[in-house]
Amino acid sequence: MNAVTDNDFDIIIKPKDKLLSIDFREIYRYRDLYLLFVRRDITTMYKQTLLGPLWFLITPVLSVIVYVVVFGGIANISTDGAPAPLFYLLGIALWGYFSTCLNATSNSFVTNASIFGKVYFPRIIMPLVAVTTNLVTFAVQMLIFFVAYVWYILHGTPLNPNAAALLFPILLIILALTSAGFGMVISSMTTKYRDLQLIFTYIVNLWMYVTPVIYPLSAVTNPTLRTAMSLNPITPVIEAFKYGFLGVGSFSWLWLAYSLLFMLVLLSFGIIVFNRTQKSFMDTV
Repeated sequence: MNAVTDNDFDIIIKPKDKLLSIDFREIYRYRDLYLLFVRRDITTMYKQTLLGPLWFLITPVLSVIVYVVVFGGIANISTDGAPAPLFYLLGIALWGYFSTCLNATSNSFVTNASIFGKVYFPRIIMPLVAVTTNLVTFAVQMLIFFVAYVWYILHGTPLNPNAAALLFPILLIILALTSAGFGMVISSMTTKYRDLQLIFTYIVNLWMYVTPVIYPLSAVTNPTLRTAMSLNPITPVIEAFKYGFLGVGSFSWLWLAYSLLFMLVLLSFGIIVFNRTQKSFMDTV
């Protein structure tokens, strides 16, 4: 009887020797599965709901109305001279994308444990699916923003867009990969300690209030507090978005470089932790 060798198999699954490694060729081979997961998540997002995809429109519109009344009307919080609906629409779209990707990525192991236990595919696909799927909601919310944007321009409202708006793709990548990095670290921790997921969900909700989403960074007058808030890696990104499209807020190449560096370091650490955890997570999940 002939001995079985590696040459008898088309695909050989081996544990990764290097923790900081992503097999892009393997991910490409599983591209059909990746697209299938994306389609699955999009179709099930509002499945069996009365209004279906209309929630993509209703949610940001209702949020803007609440913010305009509460933060603009009652609390009288400044928007740096930008129209309040535009200011809040942009902030809602950006923070909504970041927080949703973060929550989805942080549940990667637990949510897909049943699939992971039955069939092999690159586990890194699941965080990529979360980042891609939520682009649909983000795109719809940005479409609402641009419709309102054009409406204000046609009615003579000075918005002062500038060249910083051309950084849109780069800023979006920083936002997406920062959420993926945090999510991979959190998902690796919650496979063993499930209650940490509740803690992180609460932290994400609080995180929005230390990020200039519903108020401009210029509203923070204390220099120490302002610097501390700028160390939040999402702050320079959101401020750059607002500066580019609305002409308000602060823009700094130095702080953007900080956000980019933070994202690269965090993503590298997240990949290391993710690769290390995926080897044994089925024993603890």
